[in-house]
Amino acid sequence: MSFSWLPLGTKKPLIWAAFSHLEDKTVVSTSEKTPKRTAVYIDGYNLYYGRLRGTPFKWLDVVQLFQALLVQRDQNERLERVNLFTAHALATFATHGAASVEAQSAYQRALKAKYGDRIVTVYGNHSFDKDGTLLPAFVPGQPYDRTNRTRVWKLEEKKTDVNLAICMYRDVAKGLYDRIILVSNDSDAEPALDAIRQDFPHVMIGVVMPIHPPKPGTTIHRRTSGSLSNRSHWIVPHITDDQLQQAQLPVTVPTKKKPILKPEHW
Repeated sequence: MSFSWLPLGTKKPLIWAAFSHLEDKTVVSTSEKTPKRTAVYIDGYNLYYGRLRGTPFKWLDVVQLFQALLVQRDQNERLERVNLFTAHALATFATHGAASVEAQSAYQRALKAKYGDRIVTVYGNHSFDKDGTLLPAFVPGQPYDRTNRTRVWKLEEKKTDVNLAICMYRDVAKGLYDRIILVSNDSDAEPALDAIRQDFPHVMIGVVMPIHPPKPGTTIHRRTSGSLSNRSHWIVPHITDDQLQQAQLPVTVPTKKKPILKPEHW
């Protein structure tokens, strides 16, 4: 499993075309005996819709994925905890209805069964107006008209961004970790990274962008967030299919009771 990533200096980023051949001057020497305590903070909504939706890789072992990243970095970092921020799926709006809700539950239970306290799931919630939300209608070839509105179902995820930002900051403030990794391409996390860099300059920040690798000759629909890149010490600009494939949970995850099976539609 090989990650392509960019180490960022204090001024401007340098492109790392091949991880093993370049030097990150912001990284502490691997000769230090004490491993650097590292935690990962995943924006689950961003990961799912940015990289996993429509792929066969939803049964993702996030702990294994980021453990592989730290092994490749070879900077004496120890993955202590993965924090996943998400919201419960709603059957009414999910593609597979109740099966989607069951799949999400099975996935989170599988991670917990395998890793225990090394993974923590923090839930926000979904919000929608039962009477629908009035939004301006899009009419091809016509300018924006705020008076031409249509009523739609508008589902919004609430609290995830705030939960993630507060958790990152509080963990660092408590001195729990030496290094943190944010998994998101959402610029809403910018103020939290700003605050951490200003208040705790000794903590190294990495950002992993949940984006498809660019394909030659195709249009790039999602670009890396410049605001997050500028506030991190290094970034992984995308996640490949190979990396996701190599970090899949087993089809059957054993537990002390009934084993957990990978959902059929996943």
